[in-house]
Amino acid sequence: MAKLSVNLDHIATLRETRGTKYPDPVWAASIVELAGADGVTLHLRGDRRHIKERDLALIKETITIPLTLEMAATDEMLNIALKYKPDLVTLVPEREGEKTTEGGLNLEENQVPLKEYIKKLRDASIVVSLFIDPDEEAVKLASELGADYIEINTDAYTLARNLEEEVEHIRKIEKVANIATKKGMGVNAGHGLNYKNVKNIAAIPLIDELSIGHAIISRAVFVGLENAIKEMLALVKGR
Repeated sequence: MAKLSVNLDHIATLRETRGTKYPDPVWAASIVELAGADGVTLHLRGDRRHIKERDLALIKETITIPLTLEMAATDEMLNIALKYKPDLVTLVPEREGEKTTEGGLNLEENQVPLKEYIKKLRDASIVVSLFIDPDEEAVKLASELGADYIEINTDAYTLARNLEEEVEHIRKIEKVANIATKKGMGVNAGHGLNYKNVKNIAAIPLIDELSIGHAIISRAVFVGLENAIKEMLALVKGR
């Protein structure tokens, strides 16, 4: 049964549109835990357009469920991760001006720096995941680089135009998850998942955890954050 980690970036996005102190991601993190979610995810971007270092620090101190930090593989972010020691770091690509993460890491072109970052994080007892597209070669490289987990980018699946395409993407994700598991890595997944498409991905036995943010925060506008999380949990866990 897959776990659910709730991404709180868009709580911070709403705060930053007015430069106020509210809504506070720290408050939201407590609601995430009380609602029964399995973890909290934060993406601390280089441009700080939503989550701030202050949010990371306070949430790390106040929740008892696992904290995942999504970040780019830069020296600045490495130092922040080593300072706050989240339970898991997911290394993701970042491009200035992008609306959201646009694809998986290019492991082929970044093997040397990624291997160095992964080693430093693991030496600090931080579990490391790499956000990759559902590609067999990317999984093999992730293993060679020393990653503990991969997070499969589900964006292509969520954009499927018909049932045939949807099935094709699910099979590809299943195949990649199987390869990763055989290589001793855990498997997470996320990106673009919502209340209509999550069940097929949650049903894949080898997937440990799903990271979902935008859909939950959007639904919370109408039903409240606790209810939005509980509704997603019901879908993820097949209740």
